[in-house]
Amino acid sequence: MALPSLLSLFSLLFFFRIFHLTNASALTTSIGANERLCFYADVDKAGEKIGFYFAVQAGGSFDIDFEVKDPNERVILDGARERQGDYVFTANTVGEYAFCFENDMSTLTEKLIDFDIMVESEPRREPPAKPGQISEHTTALEESIFRLNGMLLSIKRNQKYFHTRENRGFDIVKAIQNRLFWYAVMECLGVIGMAVLQVYILQTFFTKTGRRYKV
Repeated sequence: MALPSLLSLFSLLFFFRIFHLTNASALTTSIGANERLCFYADVDKAGEKIGFYFAVQAGGSFDIDFEVKDPNERVILDGARERQGDYVFTANTVGEYAFCFENDMSTLTEKLIDFDIMVESEPRREPPAKPGQISEHTTALEESIFRLNGMLLSIKRNQKYFHTRENRGFDIVKAIQNRLFWYAVMECLGVIGMAVLQVYILQTFFTKTGRRYKV
């Protein structure tokens, strides 16, 4: 096979393998205390794969309750006080799937959540016009592309992991900085109060307010 044809075949297979996502949503949202938010994704045909990823970036103990329902209101996935999750499941029912987050355990703190909802379908590549025309190259190329796809997904997961760790660490640093600030303020007020109290006590020692006794 000529080099241009081989490169064209590689590009075509790479397009089919890597860019097979038909619908994807990457969002960051905040959920207030005692609040419930739901997001929806449509599935056009049964058998499509749905990828669902979320991670609590900031707020409280970095945990959230979640629930995933199919168009028939049947619960597919759920969890309580989860910090993050990465799930892939098959959509057996056509319709609208609900992805809900609930911050019911917090009474004051809001949560910042980063999440992805991906609906993907694998396009079927038609066989070549002449059997055996590119069969000797297809298997090797598909294996190489599959490995590349796996490595790219691994890199993407690692990026999400480090992004989440960075946001959580920054939130912890801000909380510690806030506590240290108010601790320093209280310490300064305490020092000033002790100085004023000491001056007042010393003044009472040298004032003539005590009783006089005759000898």
